[in-house]
Amino acid sequence: MTDLGSAPVPELSPDDHVRGPAASPLVIEYADFECPYCAILGQRLGDLALRRVFRHFPVRSSHPRAWAAACAAEAAGRQGRFWDMHDLLFADQARLEDPHLWSRARGLGLDLERFDADRRTDAIRQRVRRDFESGVRAGVVTTPTVFADGQVHAGSEALPALTALAPLPSSEFGTEIT
Repeated sequence: MTDLGSAPVPELSPDDHVRGPAASPLVIEYADFECPYCAILGQRLGDLALRRVFRHFPVRSSHPRAWAAACAAEAAGRQGRFWDMHDLLFADQARLEDPHLWSRARGLGLDLERFDADRRTDAIRQRVRRDFESGVRAGVVTTPTVFADGQVHAGSEALPALTALAPLPSSEFGTEIT
């Protein structure tokens, strides 16, 4: 992929959402909760021995509920449940309207009044915007885009590149995914 960025992808920060063993290869993922390719990649990333950083890249022009979903994930994160909400949003992308977001929050045991208030705050909007703008500066033009091992992988090329970086063990699934 051609480098279109004007700045490097930001380093890991204390408020990033990180999942996976610290000793594993680090990947920084820019994704949109309404993007079906992001959902597929996210599920597959969970199968790989990687340390993942999730950053929001809601593409509102083609995914009108992506921004609201990103804010809902951040609001859940304020109650320690970001990754749980992340997984629920990707598992059912057809239902991202407010009643479904509240239902997910209720199912996670979140304080619903706090969840609803938090997702509408300037701080949450600024957080999502910061992720998006950092992606634009780093050259993200499509979702999903993943930065790993000094390389940028976008769209359909992301999964094969990441599988090469951290292949599934053959003992766990019968054969490696390539």
